[in-house]
Amino acid sequence: MMPRVVLFDLDGTLIDSIPLIVASMRHAFAGHPRAPSVADWVALIGTPLDGMIRRWAIDEEDVARLKERYKEHQWAHHDAMVRPFPGVPELLATLTSRGVRMALVTSKLTPSARRSLEFLGLLGHFELLVGLEATERHKPHPDPVLHAIERLGADPRHAAFVGDSPHDIEAGNAAGVPTIAVLWGPFTREELAPARPTAWAERVEEILPLLEGMGAGHRPQCG
Repeated sequence: MMPRVVLFDLDGTLIDSIPLIVASMRHAFAGHPRAPSVADWVALIGTPLDGMIRRWAIDEEDVARLKERYKEHQWAHHDAMVRPFPGVPELLATLTSRGVRMALVTSKLTPSARRSLEFLGLLGHFELLVGLEATERHKPHPDPVLHAIERLGADPRHAAFVGDSPHDIEAGNAAGVPTIAVLWGPFTREELAPARPTAWAERVEEILPLLEGMGAGHRPQCG
């Protein structure tokens, strides 16, 4: 049995965009008196960009300036620095062929997420994109996950959420959705374990059998 709906995070889950995210941070904060470390920045990936920047910005005017520099670098270098993780196109194609409905749940604005999916040829697999602007509260709150499920007319028990960050797993769990934590993103098993994912995937090829075990509301135990 396969869940009727599968939700995916984007960065670190479907696409290898972490080097671009880090490079854009370094560009934005170059010469800034309160620049974050790479580790501090990476720990916040999966949460809204404004909130990430605000931790180190001097004031709201500084937030706007830093965000503009960040986005300028990200858009200029996107195509050269973003690619799907190996096996992701095949996984999405298989799910599509089996009639699984898919949605993207990301803390990026929808146009940014759409650009990545279009560029990589993955957009056609997704019935719905839930970006930053879709809800007032964002991951790790369950609101974006619940919004996606409601828009698709689905039952959380017949869905699954695949993500690479603690924020993804916490949001899915809070929404009552079985979760799969993937280990090819920037977060380690030790960093993800406190969020208590339903299951783990060390390779993309493991996702399909894990999903098959989550059908009909069955929740495999986290290992």
